[in-house]
Amino acid sequence: MKMVFLIAAGLAALGAGGEAHAIGGGDSASVLGFTMKKNDGTPVKLDQYRGNVLLIVNTASKCGFTPQYAGLETLYERYKDRGLKILAFPANNFGAQEPGTDSEIKQFCTLRYHVSFDLFSKISVKGDDMAPLYRYLTEGEKDPALNGEIKWNFQKYLVNRRGEVVARFYSADEPLSPKVTEAVEKLLAESP
Repeated sequence: MKMVFLIAAGLAALGAGGEAHAIGGGDSASVLGFTMKKNDGTPVKLDQYRGNVLLIVNTASKCGFTPQYAGLETLYERYKDRGLKILAFPANNFGAQEPGTDSEIKQFCTLRYHVSFDLFSKISVKGDDMAPLYRYLTEGEKDPALNGEIKWNFQKYLVNRRGEVVARFYSADEPLSPKVTEAVEKLLAESP
């Protein structure tokens, strides 16, 4: 059932300008089965993150939660050598709080927050034009604690080294809160 959904999601993405799409293979039932565009437009197969712990975040530059970029950068710097990767996906779905172009977003994140983690092209995280990765994150999981629509900017998904979503944190969950850091540390302690 998931495979059919992911293939359909991939075809839908191609019809929507190919922003992101599902790729074939055994990992299509995980976040590792998607290809997304980096902020510079370069396609990236998320399979390249295999063996790393991922924190996937929908972001915005003009939101009350925007200062979380600083916490995300600190979290990344603290754990990157142990295998943490942060994947930021700017989105303009909530209150038009990410109106900029990819270039403007990159400049803002770099100059204001010194972001060095992976920043991707702006996508949609809800609605008819939702990126297939976010369709998978919100609809593809069977655990009700993990799926459901994105509530606001800076919602976070924690993904284990095999590409499986294991936790969901809401906007109010600060990146450096014990709730988030303890979950990250637990996954980093597991063997790749």
